[in-house]
Amino acid sequence: MKISAVQLDVTLANRDTNFLKVRAKVKEAMVAEPDVIVLPELWDLGFFPKNALELGDEGGQQAQELLSALAKEYQVNLVGGSIVRREKDKIFNTQYVYNRQGDLVAEYDKVHLFSPSGEHMAFEAGNHLAVYELDGIKMGSIICYDLRFGEWVRMTALSGAQVLFVPAAWPHPRLNHWRLLNQVRAIENQLFVVSVNHAGEAYALNFCGHSQMIDPWGEVIVEAGEEEEIISGEIDFSVINDIRERINVFRDRRVELYEIKEKLEG
Repeated sequence: MKISAVQLDVTLANRDTNFLKVRAKVKEAMVAEPDVIVLPELWDLGFFPKNALELGDEGGQQAQELLSALAKEYQVNLVGGSIVRREKDKIFNTQYVYNRQGDLVAEYDKVHLFSPSGEHMAFEAGNHLAVYELDGIKMGSIICYDLRFGEWVRMTALSGAQVLFVPAAWPHPRLNHWRLLNQVRAIENQLFVVSVNHAGEAYALNFCGHSQMIDPWGEVIVEAGEEEEIISGEIDFSVINDIRERINVFRDRRVELYEIKEKLEG
């Protein structure tokens, strides 16, 4: 399976400009003939406008129409990063996933909101996993800050996901965290990780790029630089079977011990 990741320099608070860019970049990505195209977090408005509630996509309709049309036009699976979805007086950081026929197969609201930036004050948190099938393969999604929560990623892996998509708006100076956490999640869950970041700037944030595809051994298949870029790489699912035969961490788990039964006082 070939996957293409679209690392974007998103224009803050300008949906029209970003929609035009996504159309162009998806067309450009199709030159590599991928099976799946992945977009970054909040590609519609950026991370995140002060007037995000006012600008939010009501019911996510505009994004859904665009993503569905692109998936159908190019007959490609499209993991739609995430957008600002408005539901009356609330907004969500929402991902939509479409198959080659342009059908919606998954919807995911970011579960862990980045409190240092005040995301938890503006957005509502999600409360469910995103595990779905594309071309008959189970895959899963998280969004940006979710990457720091190993329990959440493990639940996605335990649900059968063989590929984990991580759309993000991850800035400097935490590039090292970005690289290491993506590798660790791939290694500890024995799956492929496809992480797709922003390029460029917003407010005082300087996004670090370096979108990656990582195999279950933690080896980087392909990695972007810091500028706007499309990367493509091949995924060989036999690698998962190989590593799970050699080092079967799922078989060797001690689930009976993974519960805190008393409070520690000190």
